[in-house]
Amino acid sequence: MHLTLRQLKLFESVVRNGSFTRASEEMHLTQPAVSIQIKRLEEQMDLTLLEQVGKRIFPTTAGKAMYGAACEILKRLDNLKEEMETLKGKIVGPLQLSVVTTGKYFMPHLLGHFLQQHPGVEPKLKFTNRARVVERLMNNEDDFVVMGQIPDDDERLVSHPFLENILGFVAPPDHPLAGQGTLRLEEVIRERFLGREAGSGTRMAVDRVLEQRGLQVEPYMELGSSEAIKQAVLAGLGIAVLSLHSLQLELDAGKLVVLDVEGFPIKRRWYAVHPKGKRLSLVARTFLDFILSESHRVLPSSPMRATADRSCSRLVAKESRT
Repeated sequence: MHLTLRQLKLFESVVRNGSFTRASEEMHLTQPAVSIQIKRLEEQMDLTLLEQVGKRIFPTTAGKAMYGAACEILKRLDNLKEEMETLKGKIVGPLQLSVVTTGKYFMPHLLGHFLQQHPGVEPKLKFTNRARVVERLMNNEDDFVVMGQIPDDDERLVSHPFLENILGFVAPPDHPLAGQGTLRLEEVIRERFLGREAGSGTRMAVDRVLEQRGLQVEPYMELGSSEAIKQAVLAGLGIAVLSLHSLQLELDAGKLVVLDVEGFPIKRRWYAVHPKGKRLSLVARTFLDFILSESHRVLPSSPMRATADRSCSRLVAKESRT
C-alpha cells in the first residue's frame, strides 16, 4: 500500500465530520480535491470505504477499519512530535481544551497571555455545555477540561482548583428587590426565577443550597446558557443566579445589580480536570502550571469582584455572629 499522510488526514476528517463539505472547509481545500483524494484511496484499497445515507457520509465495514488505523497513525505522529519537542525543551505544539460555556468570560484571557509567552503553541479551545465536557473528559479527548462542578465519580479523575467562581443573585437595577438590603432566600425565590437547565453546574449549586434550606424553586423559565439568562435578566424577565465573572461589563455599566441574599453569593472554584494517570504533554503541563499560578494576576480585580467580596464579607460576618 502506498498511502499518504494527506489521504489519511482527509479520510479521518470526512468520517469524523460525516461530510465532504465540512472536511474540505476544515482542511482548507475544495470539495472536488477532497473527493479525488478519497477516490484514489479507495482505488488503492480496491474497496468502497464510504457510503452516503441521506445527507451524511458513513464508513463501510472496510472504511471503519481504515478510520481506526488512520486515527492510530495520526495520533502516534502527534505524540511523536510532542516527544521530540519535549526532548528539545520547546513549548510548541497542540493544546486541546474543552471548557464549560461560562468559562468563555475568562479562559480566552488566560490563553491569550499564555500565547504571548509561548507563540509556538497551537490551541484548540472548545466551549460547550457541562454534559458534553464531561463526555469528552471521560473519553479522554482533551489534554484537560475546565469546569466548575466535578463529576461525582471523581476517583478516576485528577482535579486542580485554580480560580474562584462566585455565584450571586442578579437583577435589573429597577427591580423591586434592588437596594433593599439583606433579603431572605424564601422571599427571593418567590420572584420570577430564571434558571439553567437541569444538569448544569450552576443549577446543581443552586439546588444544593435550596435543599439545605428545605426549599424548592420552579423556574419561571429554563434557558440553555448563562448568556441567554443574562440577556433575559437585562430584558426584565426575572432574576437569576449567575457567575459574576460573566457580568463585568453589565455591573460596571449599572445595567445589573447583585442582590444581597442570605446564603449568597456562593463561592465555588473552577477546576482543571483530567483522567488519573494521563500523561500530559509539555505544552499541557506548562499551561496547567500557568493557570494554577497566574490566574489571579492575569484576571485583575474589578468593581465586579469588589461587589462580590463585599457580599461575601457580609455573609461571613453573619455566619460568625450566629
